[in-house]
Amino acid sequence: MLRGCLAIEDYKPQFSGHATFPLRYGWLKKGFDAVLSRDGESGSKQIFLNEDAIARFGVGKNMVESMRHWCQATGIIEEGNNENSLKTTEFGRLLFCSDGLDPFLEEASSLWLIHWKLCSSGVKTTWHWSFNHFPGSVFERDHFLLGLSKLSLEAGWKRVSPNTIKRDIECFVRTYVARPIKSKEAHEDALECPLVELGLIKSAGSRDRFRFVRGRKSSLRNSIFLFAVIEFWKDYSSASHLSFEALMHEPGSPGRVFLLDEADVSDRLSSLDEVSGGKIRWSETAGLKQIIRDVELEKIDLLDLIKNDYAYSANRKVA
Repeated sequence: MLRGCLAIEDYKPQFSGHATFPLRYGWLKKGFDAVLSRDGESGSKQIFLNEDAIARFGVGKNMVESMRHWCQATGIIEEGNNENSLKTTEFGRLLFCSDGLDPFLEEASSLWLIHWKLCSSGVKTTWHWSFNHFPGSVFERDHFLLGLSKLSLEAGWKRVSPNTIKRDIECFVRTYVARPIKSKEAHEDALECPLVELGLIKSAGSRDRFRFVRGRKSSLRNSIFLFAVIEFWKDYSSASHLSFEALMHEPGSPGRVFLLDEADVSDRLSSLDEVSGGKIRWSETAGLKQIIRDVELEKIDLLDLIKNDYAYSANRKVA
Protein backbone atom coordinates (compact mmCIF):
# COMPACT_ATOMS: atom_id res chain seq x y z
CA MET A 1 0.00 0.00 0.00
CA LEU A 2 1.31 3.43 -0.95
CA ARG A 3 2.44 5.52 2.02
CA GLY A 4 3.85 8.98 2.50
CA CYS A 5 3.17 12.22 0.69
CA LEU A 6 2.19 10.57 -2.61
CA ALA A 7 -0.76 8.94 -0.83
CA ILE A 8 -2.22 12.25 0.37
CA GLU A 9 -5.63 12.78 -1.19
CA ASP A 10 -4.96 16.28 -2.53
CA TYR A 11 -1.37 15.60 -3.62
CA LYS A 12 -0.57 17.29 -6.93
CA PRO A 13 1.96 15.39 -9.05
CA GLN A 14 4.83 17.26 -10.68
CA PHE A 15 6.22 15.69 -13.84
CA SER A 16 7.26 18.80 -15.74
CA GLY A 17 8.62 22.32 -15.42
CA HIS A 18 12.25 21.52 -16.20
CA ALA A 19 11.76 21.65 -19.99
CA THR A 20 13.76 18.36 -20.09
CA PHE A 21 16.93 20.04 -18.74
CA PRO A 22 18.48 18.65 -15.54
CA LEU A 23 19.88 21.09 -13.01
CA ARG A 24 23.08 22.57 -14.43
CA TYR A 25 26.20 23.88 -12.74
CA GLY A 26 25.80 27.57 -11.85
CA TRP A 27 22.05 27.72 -12.36
CA LEU A 28 21.03 27.95 -8.71
CA LYS A 29 23.41 30.82 -8.03
CA LYS A 30 22.30 32.73 -11.14
CA GLY A 31 18.62 32.24 -10.39
CA PHE A 32 19.02 33.07 -6.72
CA ASP A 33 20.94 36.29 -7.43
CA ALA A 34 18.32 37.41 -9.93
CA VAL A 35 15.48 36.92 -7.46
CA LEU A 36 17.49 38.52 -4.65
CA SER A 37 17.87 41.67 -6.75
CA ARG A 38 14.07 42.15 -6.53
CA ASP A 39 13.38 40.05 -3.45
CA GLY A 40 9.62 39.75 -2.96
CA GLU A 41 8.74 42.77 -5.10
CA SER A 42 5.49 42.76 -7.05
CA GLY A 43 6.14 41.53 -10.56
CA SER A 44 9.49 39.97 -9.69
CA LYS A 45 8.47 36.75 -11.47
CA GLN A 46 9.04 38.67 -14.67
CA ILE A 47 12.78 38.30 -14.10
CA PHE A 48 12.47 34.91 -15.77
CA LEU A 49 9.86 35.99 -18.32
CA ASN A 50 11.00 39.35 -19.67
CA GLU A 51 12.59 39.62 -23.10
CA ASP A 52 15.97 40.38 -21.53
CA ALA A 53 15.96 37.11 -19.53
CA ILE A 54 17.93 35.28 -22.22
CA ALA A 55 20.67 37.92 -22.13
CA ARG A 56 20.57 38.16 -18.33
CA PHE A 57 21.09 34.45 -17.75
CA GLY A 58 23.10 33.63 -20.86
CA VAL A 59 20.94 30.65 -21.82
CA GLY A 60 17.98 29.96 -24.12
CA LYS A 61 14.34 30.62 -23.25
CA ASN A 62 13.58 27.01 -22.25
CA MET A 63 16.67 26.90 -20.06
CA VAL A 64 15.56 30.08 -18.29
CA GLU A 65 12.25 28.36 -17.52
CA SER A 66 14.15 25.31 -16.28
CA MET A 67 16.45 27.44 -14.11
CA ARG A 68 13.50 28.97 -12.31
CA HIS A 69 11.95 25.53 -11.88
CA TRP A 70 15.05 24.10 -10.21
CA CYS A 71 15.47 27.14 -7.96
CA GLN A 72 11.94 26.61 -6.65
CA ALA A 73 12.16 22.81 -6.48
CA THR A 74 15.33 22.97 -4.37
CA GLY A 75 13.74 25.46 -1.99
CA ILE A 76 16.10 28.39 -2.48
CA ILE A 77 13.32 30.64 -3.81
CA GLU A 78 9.56 30.54 -3.34
CA GLU A 79 6.35 32.36 -4.20
CA GLY A 80 6.33 35.85 -2.72
CA ASN A 81 3.61 37.58 -0.74
CA ASN A 82 3.09 40.29 -3.33
CA GLU A 83 1.37 39.88 -6.68
CA ASN A 84 3.30 37.92 -9.30
CA SER A 85 6.37 37.81 -7.07
CA LEU A 86 9.20 35.53 -6.00
CA LYS A 87 11.39 35.76 -2.93
CA THR A 88 14.48 34.05 -1.59
CA THR A 89 14.25 31.64 1.34
CA GLU A 90 16.33 31.44 4.51
CA PHE A 91 17.86 28.23 3.19
CA GLY A 92 18.71 29.89 -0.11
CA ARG A 93 20.25 32.94 1.53
CA LEU A 94 22.31 30.75 3.86
CA LEU A 95 23.95 29.01 0.91
CA PHE A 96 23.90 31.45 -2.00
CA CYS A 97 24.27 35.02 -0.74
CA SER A 98 27.61 36.64 -1.59
CA ASP A 99 28.74 35.84 1.95
CA GLY A 100 26.86 32.53 1.98
CA LEU A 101 28.24 29.18 3.03
CA ASP A 102 28.70 27.74 -0.45
CA PRO A 103 27.41 29.92 -3.31
CA PHE A 104 29.18 27.87 -5.99
CA LEU A 105 28.34 24.39 -4.67
CA GLU A 106 31.90 23.39 -3.88
CA GLU A 107 30.97 21.38 -0.78
CA ALA A 108 29.51 17.87 -0.87
CA SER A 109 27.15 18.89 1.94
CA SER A 110 25.46 21.38 -0.39
CA LEU A 111 24.81 18.64 -2.92
CA TRP A 112 23.40 16.34 -0.24
CA LEU A 113 21.08 19.12 0.93
CA ILE A 114 19.86 19.79 -2.60
CA HIS A 115 19.30 16.08 -3.18
CA TRP A 116 17.36 15.90 0.09
CA LYS A 117 15.17 18.85 -0.89
CA LEU A 118 14.33 17.25 -4.24
CA CYS A 119 13.64 13.71 -3.03
CA SER A 120 12.37 13.80 0.55
CA SER A 121 9.15 15.65 -0.20
CA GLY A 122 6.81 15.21 -3.14
CA VAL A 123 7.91 18.39 -4.89
CA LYS A 124 9.35 16.23 -7.70
CA THR A 125 7.17 13.15 -8.15
CA THR A 126 9.59 11.01 -10.14
CA TRP A 127 12.49 11.91 -7.85
CA HIS A 128 10.55 11.08 -4.69
CA TRP A 129 9.01 7.88 -6.04
CA SER A 130 12.32 6.58 -7.40
CA PHE A 131 14.22 6.84 -4.13
CA ASN A 132 11.34 6.07 -1.78
CA HIS A 133 8.99 3.64 -3.52
CA PHE A 134 10.73 1.81 -6.35
CA PRO A 135 11.20 -1.72 -4.97
CA GLY A 136 14.37 -2.78 -6.79
CA SER A 137 18.01 -1.75 -6.93
CA VAL A 138 18.44 -2.12 -10.71
CA PHE A 139 16.16 -0.44 -13.21
CA GLU A 140 15.57 0.56 -16.79
CA ARG A 141 13.68 3.63 -17.91
CA ASP A 142 10.74 1.47 -18.97
CA HIS A 143 10.47 0.06 -15.44
CA PHE A 144 9.97 3.57 -14.12
CA LEU A 145 7.52 4.42 -16.90
CA LEU A 146 5.37 1.41 -16.06
CA GLY A 147 5.51 2.06 -12.32
CA LEU A 148 4.73 5.76 -12.50
CA SER A 149 2.02 5.30 -15.12
CA LYS A 150 0.35 2.69 -12.92
CA LEU A 151 0.64 4.97 -9.89
CA SER A 152 -0.84 7.88 -11.83
CA LEU A 153 -3.79 5.77 -12.95
CA GLU A 154 -4.46 4.31 -9.50
CA ALA A 155 -4.17 7.70 -7.81
CA GLY A 156 -6.52 9.30 -10.31
CA TRP A 157 -4.05 12.01 -11.30
CA LYS A 158 -5.54 13.83 -14.25
CA ARG A 159 -3.82 15.09 -17.39
CA VAL A 160 -0.66 13.05 -16.87
CA SER A 161 0.41 11.55 -20.19
CA PRO A 162 2.93 8.73 -20.65
CA ASN A 163 5.06 11.03 -22.80
CA THR A 164 5.25 13.60 -20.00
CA ILE A 165 6.32 10.91 -17.53
CA LYS A 166 8.84 9.54 -20.04
CA ARG A 167 10.50 12.94 -20.44
CA ASP A 168 10.58 13.38 -16.67
CA ILE A 169 12.29 10.01 -16.24
CA GLU A 170 14.90 10.97 -18.82
CA CYS A 171 15.61 14.18 -16.92
CA PHE A 172 15.79 12.23 -13.65
CA VAL A 173 18.40 9.83 -15.04
CA ARG A 174 20.49 12.71 -16.37
CA THR A 175 20.34 14.35 -12.93
CA TYR A 176 22.26 11.48 -11.34
CA VAL A 177 24.10 9.65 -14.12
CA ALA A 178 26.86 11.08 -16.30
CA ARG A 179 26.13 10.69 -19.98
CA PRO A 180 28.52 8.57 -22.08
CA ILE A 181 31.78 10.38 -22.81
CA LYS A 182 32.28 11.26 -26.45
CA SER A 183 35.64 10.99 -28.15
CA LYS A 184 38.05 13.81 -27.24
CA GLU A 185 35.71 14.91 -24.44
CA ALA A 186 36.85 15.43 -20.87
CA HIS A 187 35.09 13.46 -18.13
CA GLU A 188 33.88 16.69 -16.51
CA ASP A 189 32.03 17.68 -19.69
CA ALA A 190 29.81 14.60 -19.38
CA LEU A 191 28.58 15.70 -15.94
CA GLU A 192 25.46 17.68 -16.77
CA CYS A 193 24.25 17.98 -13.19
CA PRO A 194 26.28 18.50 -9.99
CA LEU A 195 24.28 15.75 -8.25
CA VAL A 196 26.09 13.19 -10.42
CA GLU A 197 29.01 13.72 -8.03
CA LEU A 198 27.08 12.02 -5.22
CA GLY A 199 27.34 8.67 -7.00
CA LEU A 200 23.83 7.59 -6.03
CA ILE A 201 23.00 5.98 -9.38
CA LYS A 202 25.44 4.25 -11.72
CA SER A 203 25.23 2.71 -15.15
CA ALA A 204 24.77 -1.05 -14.87
CA GLY A 205 26.52 -2.36 -17.93
CA SER A 206 24.21 -1.28 -20.72
CA ARG A 207 22.92 1.96 -22.16
CA ASP A 208 19.53 1.70 -20.48
CA ARG A 209 20.29 -0.20 -17.30
CA PHE A 210 21.10 1.54 -14.01
CA ARG A 211 21.51 0.69 -10.35
CA PHE A 212 20.98 2.53 -7.09
CA VAL A 213 24.15 2.56 -5.00
CA ARG A 214 23.12 1.74 -1.44
CA GLY A 215 25.68 1.77 1.36
CA ARG A 216 27.86 4.07 3.43
CA LYS A 217 28.13 7.65 2.22
CA SER A 218 31.45 9.02 3.45
CA SER A 219 30.82 12.55 2.16
CA LEU A 220 27.50 12.84 4.04
CA ARG A 221 28.40 14.37 7.38
CA ASN A 222 26.35 13.79 10.50
CA SER A 223 25.11 17.37 10.86
CA ILE A 224 23.43 17.13 7.45
CA PHE A 225 22.11 13.68 8.36
CA LEU A 226 20.62 15.15 11.57
CA PHE A 227 19.09 18.00 9.55
CA ALA A 228 17.33 15.38 7.42
CA VAL A 229 16.28 13.35 10.47
CA ILE A 230 14.57 16.36 12.04
CA GLU A 231 12.83 17.45 8.84
CA PHE A 232 11.54 13.90 8.37
CA TRP A 233 10.49 13.62 12.02
CA LYS A 234 8.48 16.84 11.84
CA ASP A 235 6.44 15.52 8.93
CA TYR A 236 6.17 11.94 10.14
CA SER A 237 5.24 12.07 13.81
CA SER A 238 4.65 14.35 16.78
CA ALA A 239 5.84 11.68 19.23
CA SER A 240 8.93 12.19 21.36
CA HIS A 241 10.51 9.03 19.95
CA LEU A 242 11.13 7.73 16.45
CA SER A 243 11.95 4.15 15.55
CA PHE A 244 15.00 2.94 13.68
CA GLU A 245 12.66 1.21 11.22
CA ALA A 246 10.95 4.48 10.34
CA LEU A 247 14.25 6.31 9.85
CA MET A 248 15.51 3.50 7.68
CA HIS A 249 12.53 2.46 5.59
CA GLU A 250 9.64 4.93 5.61
CA PRO A 251 9.10 7.04 2.45
CA GLY A 252 10.89 10.35 2.82
CA SER A 253 13.26 9.02 5.49
CA PRO A 254 17.02 9.63 5.51
CA GLY A 255 17.67 5.92 5.03
CA ARG A 256 15.62 5.89 1.84
CA VAL A 257 16.60 9.23 0.36
CA PHE A 258 20.34 8.88 1.02
CA LEU A 259 20.39 5.16 0.12
CA LEU A 260 22.06 4.25 3.40
CA ASP A 261 22.49 0.73 4.71
CA GLU A 262 21.44 -0.28 8.22
CA ALA A 263 24.98 -0.30 9.60
CA ASP A 264 25.61 3.27 8.47
CA VAL A 265 22.30 4.52 9.87
CA SER A 266 22.99 2.79 13.20
CA ASP A 267 26.43 4.36 13.44
CA ARG A 268 25.06 7.81 12.68
CA LEU A 269 22.18 7.51 15.15
CA SER A 270 24.53 6.48 17.94
CA SER A 271 26.37 9.80 17.52
CA LEU A 272 23.27 12.04 17.53
CA ASP A 273 23.63 12.88 21.22
CA GLU A 274 26.92 14.61 20.48
CA VAL A 275 25.88 16.14 17.16
CA SER A 276 22.61 17.52 18.58
CA GLY A 277 24.17 18.86 21.76
CA GLY A 278 22.21 16.40 23.90
CA LYS A 279 18.81 17.27 22.42
CA ILE A 280 18.38 13.90 20.68
CA ARG A 281 19.72 10.57 21.89
CA TRP A 282 19.90 6.98 20.67
CA SER A 283 18.29 4.22 22.73
CA GLU A 284 18.30 0.42 22.47
CA THR A 285 16.40 -0.31 25.69
CA ALA A 286 14.75 -3.75 25.78
CA GLY A 287 15.85 -4.36 22.22
CA LEU A 288 13.82 -1.42 20.91
CA LYS A 289 15.95 0.74 18.62
CA GLN A 290 14.81 4.35 18.55
CA ILE A 291 15.86 7.95 18.96
CA ILE A 292 14.36 10.10 21.69
CA ARG A 293 14.12 13.87 21.80
CA ASP A 294 14.29 15.84 25.02
CA VAL A 295 13.12 19.13 23.49
CA GLU A 296 10.48 20.20 21.00
CA LEU A 297 11.74 19.81 17.44
CA GLU A 298 10.89 23.45 16.73
CA LYS A 299 13.52 24.47 19.28
CA ILE A 300 16.28 22.86 17.23
CA ASP A 301 17.58 25.40 14.71
CA LEU A 302 18.00 23.54 11.43
CA LEU A 303 20.02 26.33 9.85
CA ASP A 304 22.45 26.18 12.77
CA LEU A 305 23.03 22.51 11.99
CA ILE A 306 24.01 23.47 8.45
CA LYS A 307 26.27 26.27 9.71
CA ASN A 308 27.98 23.89 12.13
CA ASP A 309 28.62 21.43 9.32
CA TYR A 310 30.31 24.02 7.14
CA ALA A 311 32.29 25.37 10.09
CA TYR A 312 33.58 21.84 10.71
CA SER A 313 34.56 21.55 7.06
CA ALA A 314 36.35 24.91 7.12
CA ASN A 315 38.28 23.95 10.26
CA ARG A 316 39.41 20.68 8.68
CA LYS A 317 40.70 22.53 5.63
CA VAL A 318 42.66 24.96 7.81
CA ALA A 319 44.11 22.09 9.82
